[in-house]
Amino acid sequence: MIMKQLLIFLLAMVAAGCSTTSSISGNATLDGNAKWVLLPLENHTDTSQAGLSAEAIAMHVLRLHGVVNIAKYPATLSRDTLFEPSERKVVDEARKWAHEQGARYGVTGSVEEWHYKVGIDGEPAVGLSLQVIDLANDQVVWSASGAESGWSRDALSGVANKLIKKLLGDLNIGSTAAH
Repeated sequence: MIMKQLLIFLLAMVAAGCSTTSSISGNATLDGNAKWVLLPLENHTDTSQAGLSAEAIAMHVLRLHGVVNIAKYPATLSRDTLFEPSERKVVDEARKWAHEQGARYGVTGSVEEWHYKVGIDGEPAVGLSLQVIDLANDQVVWSASGAESGWSRDALSGVANKLIKKLLGDLNIGSTAAH
């Protein structure tokens, strides 16, 4: 009986979840063979370079999901430090650069949480939002946001990778590339 109660408790803990995600997308399949660009992810955290870390993971996951032609905005446009008003200008400059490159889709967003929680266990916690913009008309064609926390033994980058895979897993990409 005690084992059964313990099992129910553990299942309830897992079911209570350490993550939340939501996405909004149209029914359209996005062309994985089109030219894509990864635009800056705004860093709204106290952790410097959280946006750059999330960008690196997102770029890898996009390739895994069939985006075969993706470029990253020029490093000269990167100012990932603590959030500051000039960051919006960097995003605008990167979008202008993407238009000049003839890219079809731009992936952007923001990092809202990227840290280890304070306390004895120090669990990793990540929260972010992602968007895909059709650069032909500057319309958001897909967006998602989510938050994920892990156990004290988990790495922050591992929790971030898991969340970004979940979020981008809802993206409908059509291509001939292997997944």
